[in-house]
Amino acid sequence: MVRIVEMDERITLEKQLDEDVGPIIVMNKFNVGPDEADEFLNVFAKTTETFKQQPGFISAQSHRGIAGSSTFVNYVVWESAAHFRQAFNRPEIQSNMASVLPNTVMSPHLFKKVAVPGICVD
Repeated sequence: MVRIVEMDERITLEKQLDEDVGPIIVMNKFNVGPDEADEFLNVFAKTTETFKQQPGFISAQSHRGIAGSSTFVNYVVWESAAHFRQAFNRPEIQSNMASVLPNTVMSPHLFKKVAVPGICVD
């Protein structure tokens, strides 16, 4: 089973799921074994196909480190933390998570957009 390491050691994913905020971006960093990258991508695709069918799902994107890296970062945009919480707790999602390779380390975290004057809008 995947090992979860909090991205922010002071705020757990569970605590973030209690927030009533939206829209949110779920950022997730995965470290997988170099020989497990293809299998990891298959699990990501299967999980995201299930997410796409859930209320509140907006979009998803995955990125892989370059130069032979087996670190992946993905983000999924949801209408709200409540929508993500509802989808994340579905049995088929939990089953997909159990399918992630045993050497995989996952660091999920929820974010919301912030405005930075002259740079980006809220």
